[in-house]
Amino acid sequence: MFSFTAHPYPKSESFKEIFVSSLGAGAAVYLFLIIFQPFGTENFQHPYKFVLLFPYCIIFGTAFLMANLITSRFSNWNIGSELLKITFILCTGSILSYFYNSLFLSHVKLDIVNYFYMFLYTLAVGIPISIIYILSRYIYLKTIHEKKAHDISQHLPVSPPAQRQNLLKISAQNTELVMNKKDFLCVQSMENYCTFYFLENNSLKKALIRISLTNVLQQIETSSVKKCHRSYIVNLGRVKKLKGNAQGYKLVLPEIDFEIPVSRSFIPSVIPQLQQQHS
Repeated sequence: MFSFTAHPYPKSESFKEIFVSSLGAGAAVYLFLIIFQPFGTENFQHPYKFVLLFPYCIIFGTAFLMANLITSRFSNWNIGSELLKITFILCTGSILSYFYNSLFLSHVKLDIVNYFYMFLYTLAVGIPISIIYILSRYIYLKTIHEKKAHDISQHLPVSPPAQRQNLLKISAQNTELVMNKKDFLCVQSMENYCTFYFLENNSLKKALIRISLTNVLQQIETSSVKKCHRSYIVNLGRVKKLKGNAQGYKLVLPEIDFEIPVSRSFIPSVIPQLQQQHS
């Protein structure tokens, strides 16, 4: 159970995606209420019945919007985090719905028992919609990323493209590392240290230097040497395969025994460059 909740889950990052998702969430709640008319809604008679039910759409859409705007600033998002966010949305929506229903529709006094029923109603509506949202979004992102990764991988060369004998120089305190650009593979950041992966006489070498990834990027960034993740810089000219999943993409360099992730924020700068240099 705990291992399942620790599985990475792609969170919404752009305002456009968050806004559209919020509209969809609010519309889903509204359609559920007017189509199925659960929890006594069918017995609620009023000439403007559907108009009076519309604020529930606004309530849950707004709760969804605010929760996603807040969580868009967090990193290391996983399924457990997403479930907590959904729980927050449902709790917020149930509270606002309770006040709206008690004060404007039912005209009953505020009571904890009445709120408990509203909370149960909210769970009954919200849980199925939340499950559909989480699964459909995961499957959609996984499908489009896998397809795009496959299309790009089809055009990646078997051997690395010829590169001029450009030298990359990294200076940090009393340490200096020099290598040919064509032999450079990637840099992995770990706290205040960076591990450099490169080839020397066709053999994999590693060098650990006390330096920040930002400092490294300032010294070696080119059109093909790019930062692709908060912890990685990669030589796109050495990439042999691109993998896609719901979180985004992963770069495969056969010389190293791990895959390099591409953060969603770096996709617009990394993937088009990868397509361009191998087109």
